[in-house]
Amino acid sequence: MSRPRHPQAPSRPRRRALVSAAVLAATVLVPVASASPALAVTNPADSVNTLVGTQGGETFPGAVTPYGMMQWSPENTAGNQTRTVRPGGYGYNTTKIRGFSLTHMSGTGCAGGSGDIPFFPYAGTVSSSPSADRTDAVYASTFSHANETAKAGYYQVKLDSGVNTELTTSTRTGAGRFTYPAGQTASMLVRTSNSEVGSSAAQLSINAATRTISGSVTSGNFCGYINTVARRSYYTLYFTAVFDKPFASTGTWQDSTVTAGGTSSSGGTTYGTDGWPVAGKGSGGYVTFDTSGGATVNARVGISYVSASNAQANLTAENPAGTTFDTIRQRATDAWNTELGRIDVNGGTTAQTQTFYSALYHSLLHPNVFNDVNGQYMGMDQQVHTLTSGQKAQYANFSGWDVYRGQLQLVTLLRPDVGADIAQSLLNQADQNNGVWDRWTHNQGGTHVMTGDPAHAALPSIYAFGGTGFNASAALTSMVRAATTVTAADLSRDGWNVMVVGERPSLDKWLSLHYIPADGNAWGGAGETLEDSIADFGLSQLAQRLGNASTAQQFGERAQYWKNVFNAGYIQNRNANGTWPSFDPASSSGFAEGSAAQYTWMVPHNVRGLFDRMGGNATAISRLDSFFHNSDGTWALRNAGGTKSALDNEPSIWTPWFYNYAGRADKTQQTVRQVLNTLWAPTPTGIPGQDDLGAMSAWYVWSAMGLQPLTPGRAELLVSSPLFPSVTIKRGNGPTLSLSAPGATSSPYVQSLSVNGAATNRAWLPESFVAGGGSLAFTLSGTANPSWGTDAPPSFDTVSSNVALGKPATGSTACNANETPPLAVNGSVADKWCSTAATKYLQVDLGATTAIGSFTVRHAAAGGETATWNTRDFDIQVSPDGTAWTTVVQARGNTANVSTHAAPAGTSGRYLRLNVLTPQQNTGGAARIYEFEAYAR
Repeated sequence: MSRPRHPQAPSRPRRRALVSAAVLAATVLVPVASASPALAVTNPADSVNTLVGTQGGETFPGAVTPYGMMQWSPENTAGNQTRTVRPGGYGYNTTKIRGFSLTHMSGTGCAGGSGDIPFFPYAGTVSSSPSADRTDAVYASTFSHANETAKAGYYQVKLDSGVNTELTTSTRTGAGRFTYPAGQTASMLVRTSNSEVGSSAAQLSINAATRTISGSVTSGNFCGYINTVARRSYYTLYFTAVFDKPFASTGTWQDSTVTAGGTSSSGGTTYGTDGWPVAGKGSGGYVTFDTSGGATVNARVGISYVSASNAQANLTAENPAGTTFDTIRQRATDAWNTELGRIDVNGGTTAQTQTFYSALYHSLLHPNVFNDVNGQYMGMDQQVHTLTSGQKAQYANFSGWDVYRGQLQLVTLLRPDVGADIAQSLLNQADQNNGVWDRWTHNQGGTHVMTGDPAHAALPSIYAFGGTGFNASAALTSMVRAATTVTAADLSRDGWNVMVVGERPSLDKWLSLHYIPADGNAWGGAGETLEDSIADFGLSQLAQRLGNASTAQQFGERAQYWKNVFNAGYIQNRNANGTWPSFDPASSSGFAEGSAAQYTWMVPHNVRGLFDRMGGNATAISRLDSFFHNSDGTWALRNAGGTKSALDNEPSIWTPWFYNYAGRADKTQQTVRQVLNTLWAPTPTGIPGQDDLGAMSAWYVWSAMGLQPLTPGRAELLVSSPLFPSVTIKRGNGPTLSLSAPGATSSPYVQSLSVNGAATNRAWLPESFVAGGGSLAFTLSGTANPSWGTDAPPSFDTVSSNVALGKPATGSTACNANETPPLAVNGSVADKWCSTAATKYLQVDLGATTAIGSFTVRHAAAGGETATWNTRDFDIQVSPDGTAWTTVVQARGNTANVSTHAAPAGTSGRYLRLNVLTPQQNTGGAARIYEFEAYAR
């Protein structure tokens, strides 16, 4: 997620647990709580509750349109002027408001961001500086949720001060309706400098003649308290607000000084010495209204990231004088019904329907339209740019590490045109940023937060899902350059660990070692290796679609570098010299926001290759069972320790779908349904973790439809069972995907499936289904059917040649005449080499010195024998001449049927030798090697 977590958030407890098969068999699904009748949805906006996720999901409840530039929403306070209570500005359990800011981000971590230009309707006279109100004791008000309404495109709250606030928005403007209590002074404070994480500059002007307050704030500082690299400003937001009531008086303040009658102010909060706004600093202005003509005051507000004149132009275009509040509100509702209505779910319970449409709503909040109505936008080079022909909108706020996994695919599924514009926007950002594809962009600034190179996975995914209307060729050229050209930033540790400045930290090591070492520049070497493998797979797929075969092959091979950090059953940190540090699968060492046990599964483009290295399907199924359950058989879906799943964060969210690859689609159906039913709800705590600009909500939407993108860079879909009896997906470019699943709400298990009328045993759909549309007809039951879905989804591997295959082999004395050394290099597990000699070894002559990247050993159980005969301890050596040997692998405590071992950098030799030290899981016994394989680097 976009973290580290907010400073007030708790850390996750960690514990270990094992699972027995007997207890697993008794595991049952938890039914959905609501017993409300099934619904047919005709007005999906009415099913959205924008309070969902506001206590833990870090969402905001305020008014916004789909992908809107303005998000007008409350800022809660717990009595600390310099801290928002939660990163979205609002925490459900904190019932005090200090303002209503014009911009927000949904579901971020750190201390939030944006939250610019808070307006606060104050029932009283301003007699002291709001900046001096350090505990928000004066210029804030409590409220009750009983007096609050939170809907798609509309927010209302009656403060305990007596002021009723209503907010709604268009794309770039907002409308506010404020009703003050009779007999009290009606004041409006504009806290110009008080963005959520502070500001470096702010200015405000009041024009009583035109009933206008305008100004700007300069901010940024996303995660700035963590590292000085982020402690900077990179955007300026301009605003203009026009009111329908005359100003009775005006005033301004700066720091502790109030100027009654003032009409201008300036000064930011600064970011202090530790990345936090400084208490008591800041500026703003206030007016009181002449309410003799009525206690309700209407405001029209326009914003722009380019200029004050553009803010006014946006207001004139979208919310001109004479436009009523209710007109803007209805337009916002209509906009949400249009976008939400692209997916029609029917037959679910009230709770299921509300959860679904609230999740879809959160999936469509970001990225945000960033250009003004005249086409201008501020680029990452801090220069004004204009949309080029064919691009309808420039988008901003890209939480890359999160959204590349499914949110952008969902957006593009519904609106290929929006997906294409997002892709073009990211290319524009890179072009304006010296060719750097920053992994987390906020407005026009790069923050570098999180890990990997997510844009290189995101753009190929958008293209695969039909968002092809961008300059894909230029994007590929730019991304290939970034992935192959080592920069000074790539060699730097500045910003470590959360916001390393390089796009590809330690790219030099990636190119030479073929993995990111533990002592490299990335947040975590092993995790970064997985992220870069996924990114390179994305590039290979985009290159293939564009007809660039050589680039496709180059990056297809790089996409398999994850194998170089797979050791003893896990993805592990690895030193630059090829050695392995001490290892604990529950530890987060080498990984960002997750453990080795959680990250090991994160190879979505080659699950088959991963399972083979684990020892095959049976081993993978057993490990998945243990991953999702405690030792007593109860579910372990979050907060269960480092060896268990964490379905409240991105590294684990693909994993429930991986049973499909092992021929047990019923276990995917069971696990996905359990997550949907128990971790998600239409409540403030109903999102199981930070929503990360819609990334987690998108996972819910996909999963509730019984579908999931197979891997970044591709458009195949994995199949589970839908939560709703009827789902219709209407793509913006014409095709329709229809799913029929009678009884789905209570029956998660697929008995059979027909695709366009033809029965299938596949638990996945080809890309052509997404591109052209079609129909799915499910037969479901409450009883698992392990025989359906055994046709596994595709995995993508570029296997280098097994250079030991068929080469001359010798060794210690064989057990029998039909168990000789050559049978261990003949490519078959139908036979083996066996030896009971005192010194047990197998030697292969490659015929010439060869660079070796990895070894694979297929032990007894790979050939169908008992796993207790799998080789426990062994060494692998290389030699140039068959006499001087160098040990390159020391395997101890192996239990796997098939073990894979990355060779240290620079490994080469003509002769290979496998020395068996402990041939079985117990002492003594025979060495049994079905295949000894060596793969060229």
